[in-house]
Amino acid sequence: MEDIWKAANNLPPEEQLELVEKLIHTLRRKDSIQERCVDWIDLCGLGRGLWEGDDAQDYVNRLREDRA
Repeated sequence: MEDIWKAANNLPPEEQLELVEKLIHTLRRKDSIQERCVDWIDLCGLGRGLWEGDDAQDYVNRLREDRA
């Protein structure tokens, strides 16, 4: 990291600015990608009660019948 810092400091001001702009652009893209990712913790419990009162084996049997 120190080597990168020294190299950046040796650049002319215009190139330093270009480097900063590229870094900002890259970081913004990464942030927008992270915002689109699903946080699975938020989904925890959403299906609660979906199969309430339904026997697991009966459910599987119905799925198999639907495929036949």
